Amino acid sequence: MGIFERFLSLWVGLAILAGVVLGNLAPGLFAAVAALELARVNLVVAVLIWVMIYPMMVQIDFASIRDIGRRPRGLVLTLVVNWLIKPFTMAALGWLFFRVIFAPFVDPDTAGEYIAGMILLGVAPCTAMVFVWSQLTKGDANYTLVQVSVNDVIMVFAFAPIAAFLLGVSNVAVPWQTLLLSVVLYVVLPLAAGILTRSALGDAGHVSDFLARVKPWSVVGLLATVVLLFGFQAQTILAQPLAIVMIAVPLLIQSYGIFAIAYGAAKAMRLSHDVAAPASMIGTSNFFELAVAVAISLFGLNSGAALATVVGVLVEVPVMLSLVAFANRTRHWFPKQEPPGEPAPINR
Repeated sequence: MGIFERFLSLWVGLAILAGVVLGNLAPGLFAAVAALELARVNLVVAVLIWVMIYPMMVQIDFASIRDIGRRPRGLVLTLVVNWLIKPFTMAALGWLFFRVIFAPFVDPDTAGEYIAGMILLGVAPCTAMVFVWSQLTKGDANYTLVQVSVNDVIMVFAFAPIAAFLLGVSNVAVPWQTLLLSVVLYVVLPLAAGILTRSALGDAGHVSDFLARVKPWSVVGLLATVVLLFGFQAQTILAQPLAIVMIAVPLLIQSYGIFAIAYGAAKAMRLSHDVAAPASMIGTSNFFELAVAVAISLFGLNSGAALATVVGVLVEVPVMLSLVAFANRTRHWFPKQEPPGEPAPINR
């Protein structure tokens, strides 16, 4: 493990500080970078995320994907947590904190918008960053790809009705351009690049050597993304610190709680760690581009809902890194292979 990986939490903390400082010193520069977007997907951040997940895509072996159908339990766990638990616990926590605990400090309309933003985060499972978390926990790259892909297909049909139900509105317009562009940028293109790279490299030895050279760039991409995300919101962080803290509290409880449910269930199901860790990470992290886009379209750019989705972006990276560290420390809780009767994971 290199110096970047060994002290990753420290580098991320410094990146957060750098983003806040630079965002306030040079707000015009960050505003210009933030404006470089298509269908509400920031193109600079998209490139950096692409850099992060490309090494994992090189590990994808299509010959192994066919075996995943014989090990469906990790996929089932992901889908149950993402679609039957997470949206509803997020809505419940939003109501508890902003209708009860924080009610004296927030006016009812603003509280309702905060809850709406949290709900939109809860109904949007992660598409891109989960590949990074899977890689950091030595997850099964083939299995993670299938989990993310199935989630994306379900999201096309389930996002709007679940969000509409929990928000209490008659119709939620899905920003199809944001959804489809994100899937293409974060799944299709890097996967195609990974397949072409793997084919060009040939044997497994060349693939391993190549990955050893490019994996540090994945961490560089992560740190640069953190600087940009916090730089984009630096002025908001300093202007509304109390609102950000209040929104962050239930989001933190939700994140750690969902991970605990998924990770505990994976342990009870005796899933192998390379399936259990990514399955839990997918349920914990969010598809923030989609949530932000819908919040802005429904409630406006300067709404409490949009702010809540942005806070979700800000808390995600530190939270997920802490969970990556926990998952790596508890690897011994899980079997190295699936229980008898199911094929063992294929490590290449």
